[in-house]
Amino acid sequence: MPSRLDDELLRLVSAGVLRQYQAEALRAAADAELDAALERYKPEPPAAPPPKPRTPPVAPHSNALIEVLGYVGGALLLGAVALLTLANWGEMGRAARISTGTVAAVVLLGAAVVLKTFRRRDQLASALASLGCCVAGFATYVAIEGEAGRVTGVAVALTLAGLGLWWLAGSSLLVATFGILAVGVLVITADVLTPDDGSASNSAGIAGTGFILVAFVLAMLGLVRDQPTAWSLAGAAMFSSSICWLIQERGEIMALAVGTAGPAALLVAYGRRRASAYAVVGCSILLVIWPTALYQLTDNVAGVAIGLVVASVALLFAVLVLSKRRPAD
Repeated sequence: MPSRLDDELLRLVSAGVLRQYQAEALRAAADAELDAALERYKPEPPAAPPPKPRTPPVAPHSNALIEVLGYVGGALLLGAVALLTLANWGEMGRAARISTGTVAAVVLLGAAVVLKTFRRRDQLASALASLGCCVAGFATYVAIEGEAGRVTGVAVALTLAGLGLWWLAGSSLLVATFGILAVGVLVITADVLTPDDGSASNSAGIAGTGFILVAFVLAMLGLVRDQPTAWSLAGAAMFSSSICWLIQERGEIMALAVGTAGPAALLVAYGRRRASAYAVVGCSILLVIWPTALYQLTDNVAGVAIGLVVASVALLFAVLVLSKRRPAD
């Protein structure tokens, strides 16, 4: 409290202008106002520094080593079985052939189950399971033999691959499924749907239709599993269908239709998902099917040039359209 204010209040009390309690009230009010002014202009404490970002833990190198060893082990087992079979196929009895394929399939599928159940290694389990499915199909074919063996082997391999896709999430099983379905199309075309007096030219159209169905199946699988891989394989199935239609007598128009629908769907998917595999597969189909089909239609090299021009215009148009779209988040 300033002494000047005390002196002035004392003088007013002595002169009878103020009473003592009034002077004390004025002194208390002055003290409160002074304290409020000091609190108002009190400097704020410095802000605390922002917390440092946490460094994510580095995955141990042993995990990658285990993955590599698993892939190498599965490949070596499959290679050893293949070499043993090829080198001694003529000398092996039917029982030995069946037991060799069965043991290899059981080992690969069993390793996949163990890795999935106890080690939680989905990618490695998927790779081993894909090999095991194919080996199991081959062992079934060896056991039954003939046309029935081929059809049953494809059915067994496809069933195992379907179970693997339901249980595991890996692109390896999608690739194996595509391969099994492709073999199944060829087997069913040759052994079931083609009459004994049918020509290879007529069978090609049947196979082309089968590959369209394969593309549809893979497109549906892409909705629940690895979409870029599944849809890229669907494009590869459309490419295979186009090749079959090129072999079919007077199938060039159908080859052009299939060879255009597949890339168009892939380029639309690329515009929405920005997966480069879609654009690569779609452009490859266009650049192969259009020149080849127009060459067969015109029986002239000019058809190749026209096909290249059409494919180039389509690709440039796709680039212009897709460049205007905003990238997906």
